[in-house]
Amino acid sequence: MRVLKFGGSSVAGPEAIAATLKIVAQSQTPVLVVVSALGGVTDLLLEATRQAASQQEQWRESLEAIEKRYLDTVRGLLPLERQAAVLSRVKMELNTLETLLEGAWLIGESTPKLGDKIGSYGELLSAFIIAQYYRSQGVSAEFQDSRDLIETDSTFGDAKVNQEKTYTKIAAALTGEIPVVVLPGFIASNAHGDTTTLGRGGSDYSAALFAGALQAVELEIWTDVSGMYTANPKLVSGARPIPTLSYEEAMELSHFGAKVLYPPTIRPALQAGIPILIRNTFKPGEPGTRIEADGNPHGRTVRGISYVPDIALLSLEGPGMIGIPGISHRFFEVLWQKNVNVVFITQASSEHSICVGIRESQASLASEAVNLAFEREIEKGGITPVQVETELSIVALVGDGMKQHQGLSGRMFSTLGRNNVNIRAIAQGASERNISAVIGSSDVKKALNTLHEAFFEEQVKQLNLFVMGVGNVGSRLLNQIREQQKVLKKDYRLLIRVVGISNSRKMVYREKGIPLDHWSTVLEEGAPTNPKGYYYLVRKANLRNSIFIDNTASAEIAGWYAAYLRESVAVVTCNKIACSDRYSQYLELKHLARTYTVPFLFETNVGAGLPVIDTLKNLVLSGDRIRKIQAVLSGSLNFIWNTYDGTAPFADVVRVAQKEGFTEPDPRIDLSGIDVMRKILILARESGYALELDAIENHSFLPEAAQNTADTEVFYKALEAGESHFLNLFKAAHKDGKRLKYVAEFHANSARVKLEGIPQGHDFYNLRGSDNIVLFYTDRYPEQPLMIKGAGAGAEVTASGLFADIIRAGNF
Repeated sequence: MRVLKFGGSSVAGPEAIAATLKIVAQSQTPVLVVVSALGGVTDLLLEATRQAASQQEQWRESLEAIEKRYLDTVRGLLPLERQAAVLSRVKMELNTLETLLEGAWLIGESTPKLGDKIGSYGELLSAFIIAQYYRSQGVSAEFQDSRDLIETDSTFGDAKVNQEKTYTKIAAALTGEIPVVVLPGFIASNAHGDTTTLGRGGSDYSAALFAGALQAVELEIWTDVSGMYTANPKLVSGARPIPTLSYEEAMELSHFGAKVLYPPTIRPALQAGIPILIRNTFKPGEPGTRIEADGNPHGRTVRGISYVPDIALLSLEGPGMIGIPGISHRFFEVLWQKNVNVVFITQASSEHSICVGIRESQASLASEAVNLAFEREIEKGGITPVQVETELSIVALVGDGMKQHQGLSGRMFSTLGRNNVNIRAIAQGASERNISAVIGSSDVKKALNTLHEAFFEEQVKQLNLFVMGVGNVGSRLLNQIREQQKVLKKDYRLLIRVVGISNSRKMVYREKGIPLDHWSTVLEEGAPTNPKGYYYLVRKANLRNSIFIDNTASAEIAGWYAAYLRESVAVVTCNKIACSDRYSQYLELKHLARTYTVPFLFETNVGAGLPVIDTLKNLVLSGDRIRKIQAVLSGSLNFIWNTYDGTAPFADVVRVAQKEGFTEPDPRIDLSGIDVMRKILILARESGYALELDAIENHSFLPEAAQNTADTEVFYKALEAGESHFLNLFKAAHKDGKRLKYVAEFHANSARVKLEGIPQGHDFYNLRGSDNIVLFYTDRYPEQPLMIKGAGAGAEVTASGLFADIIRAGNF
């Protein structure tokens, strides 16, 4: 004997029901087919009952919708010559249903007993119609009413089964003489013959009872997914079916929200040692999940990640609880008396507080009852009124082998913490078969994906990038990412997705990633943007491993770094403003990065793609002390003075530098010296010195008319007018055999920037093109400095430096 249960999605309409026949016809043994109501009908029945009891005329519309579903199903399944008799029986049952609903409407209420009677019609009608369809297709099938076989108590809505009497009735009635018996799930009756129901999901339980009573070969649960998954596939794209599970693991997963299997289903199968198979009606060739005693033969640790939504936390606490016997008993007794189901418990060892998780819908009822029960203690101040937190969910790791492995809890909580998922409460049973945490419901999707990545996709880490600024640097960065995506995933196990892009006008967000071969077209179709709006977009997305990338030179955007870091969003930037702002602001950003354990990376602030800041950090971390820094830090100024020889106007050389992307978008920042001042300031701060920007001496080489100009057009005109000034600077240096370099120096807690003539033999003399050079004089390198030299400007190398920081953030 095999027992097959088909859920609501598997019998949603004629096409789906036809698919069940193909599965049933393949069986070589007698088959019991247990079916749910047509998909969605149970909800319609509940709604019709509520409407009738509230004396709303809309109950008739709900009934019409139910009637249409069943009549259309009959007409879509049965040959014309077989329809009349079946339609007559269905209409008769629907007439009775109408009478019951009209009764509720007339008296303006519905009892639990009446609710069960009304609710039973979904399964009764679907089972009858499916049996008639099977017969019309040549299968020897009979309908049998489960109410004649499953006996329960009178707890209407969630009746408790009398297993001994039920098994006796089933064994006597279902002898295997009929090849296919179709039965309605979910419904039963009490000892007086009144209709009862087994609770939502009760069709699974019905099937398990039939399987247990008849010692079936196996119990097959047919649904619309291919088994139990490592996580909810609707929320976690990387979730995959679990081939085998133990009964205990399946029970934990189902209790913690795996809706594919109703928790009580497992008990009868476990008692009889009957394997449970979870299969996909619409993909019958897929193996699904097999649940049995030895379902975890290799002792794997975490088998699945589940969650329970709509949870409220109730906390009872106060000094009057310490050492007082019976407090816990009274607390839980109150909840029991109000029929409040406790799904989560934690208590401090100090006995100062008890915290429980319950369904959010019962929070008001529970808090009122507890406050009333402890009214006397609350008045005396020994206990505070119960605290209620809502909009919460439970996430849980499940697996038989977890107790044999150390550090799983720490790994779970640190993984959540790195992604700014705040944990409100924690529970772990002595069996260590599950580790549960209560979190905010808004963080569920991020938490599930983060944990799934950590425990099931360790070889591939997904980074979600939000890019701000797509000019010279930003556009090249996107191109580099596009070219390297496959290599990074294959060789370095990093899946990099650009999910957000913004320029000064538009912003766009795509959770599954923006196609980088035509990102500009997608961006043009985006929404209007501003720094605040983009920040809220990133926060609302709430994705794991999020990285904000600033490719601008905007002070306004730099002002949002702290907000991103507080949300545990990594910040990667080539914008120098934040780290060269007030020293207190610089320290605050560094502090936030440490507090929220999130990367704040700005390697490209100095030297573009050169490893200047990273090298400096390693020197300081290893205990070395920076004594002096000498550097040529402006690739744009180095390019300009290496190119300018008087044959072309100085202003034209600056224009070329700007066109090549060597300067900032506003070249005045470079030529005024402010850019170099910021760079040497950042190096001084990273060396451990407290220094402000206005303390740096700036010896400007610009003529007075070119300083403090209103805009770039006026600036270029001033450069043109000062051509003789620049020519004299060049000639004076050339006469002495020197080359002009714009040098930054930090020494003895002071810094300056200045255009200097560099003689032959000096490390700076042969610096070509847009190259940078940095000399670190330290305790370990007192005479012969540590030198870093290479291309220090240009959109391509700056983008590559940003890319390197993204990889660092991914490996953080």
